[in-house]
Amino acid sequence: MIKYFIVTEKTTAELEKNILTAVVDIRAKKPEIKREIERKFDVKVDKVNVSITPRGEKKAYIKIDPEYSAEEILANLGVF
Repeated sequence: MIKYFIVTEKTTAELEKNILTAVVDIRAKKPEIKREIERKFDVKVDKVNVSITPRGEKKAYIKIDPEYSAEEILANLGVF
């Protein structure tokens, strides 16, 4: 469902707000994305927003509960 996480200057700034940005399967629904993130990383997700890019990809903006760190999740994946 989650294809990959996006790490750019803009998404790194979003990490300060505890928001992860990922490209997900075009058929993925918000509750499915939320469930997968919570299960995979053992965190609580507050909110999921999605948008379709001009390239036809589905981008998910995943707001993590303040008691967890979005930056830590990416660090554990080896992104940082």
